[in-house]
Amino acid sequence: MTTEGIDPREVRLFSGSSHPQLAADIAGHLGIPLDRTAISRFSNDCLYIQLGASVRSRTVFVVQSLSPPVNDHLVELLMMLDTARSASAREVHAIIPYFSFGRSDKKDAPRISITARLISDLLQTAGTTHVMTMMLHSPQVHGFFGVPTDPLTSRPVFDHYFRERDLADTIVVTPDMGQAKSAARFARDLGLPVAAGNKERISDTAVHISGMVGEQIHGCRRALIYDDEIATGGSIIELVGILLEQGIEEIWLACTHGVFVRDALERLAVVPQITEIVTTDTVFIPPEKRHPKLRVLSVARIFGEAIRRNYLRQSIGDLFVFGEASA
Repeated sequence: MTTEGIDPREVRLFSGSSHPQLAADIAGHLGIPLDRTAISRFSNDCLYIQLGASVRSRTVFVVQSLSPPVNDHLVELLMMLDTARSASAREVHAIIPYFSFGRSDKKDAPRISITARLISDLLQTAGTTHVMTMMLHSPQVHGFFGVPTDPLTSRPVFDHYFRERDLADTIVVTPDMGQAKSAARFARDLGLPVAAGNKERISDTAVHISGMVGEQIHGCRRALIYDDEIATGGSIIELVGILLEQGIEEIWLACTHGVFVRDALERLAVVPQITEIVTTDTVFIPPEKRHPKLRVLSVARIFGEAIRRNYLRQSIGDLFVFGEASA
């Protein structure tokens, strides 16, 4: 850890209610305090938010994942950004480890909103001058933002973790062709072959994978399924069935955003061939909901380093999703 060049008197770091622990870990990496945020509700259910330290002419970082309850956490974030701007902050940075609206990235049905673009516009209207996030659902979402936006990668924490394991007879598999490039970078870092599922989404909870594209799965004993997000687990369950039919004996799961709604974690953990589920802490998972098969890796160092370099006006290109040196 290094704090070279960071003046704690000139920086303010606040957290919404979605993940105070991650915000505290980021602050710890930077060697600066996590400033207090007062969050309550009026009798009519409207939110009340007050930042607990002066932000005038300072650089402000607001940490908030857009995890369930998503809409509450979004409004919290918008209010905190607006508060910082209105109180004359010099810069206002939105640190959004999990940008859940990234899944709404296209108009694939009549009379619907491209919500990812709408939310990016709202963030700018609220006063943010810069956004940091991690592993957007699709690359085009990056282009929706009207302010400078840094899409950080979680690959370094997965690389470090899995390099400690025996990877013999293992293939990296992703459920979706849209994640094929990201999975290919991950597989290359580990020196493993890679394959992708040809997935068609039928509804929010139902998918169909018609086959596999890429290197041959036959001859591999283990599959390392790599995805950006697991919500209901429908894609993973569908893919696991195909892999077992093709002779895979053991499965490891790795995803950046472990949302795990509707008992998804329990549904996945009960499959005997799934021996480990690895995710990061972009989404808070209460200790009482963590299954013994679950391992949570911290991305605080990545966000902390990106914040430090941004403050010092240094390049963070090697921390990007598409960075070649990010491993």
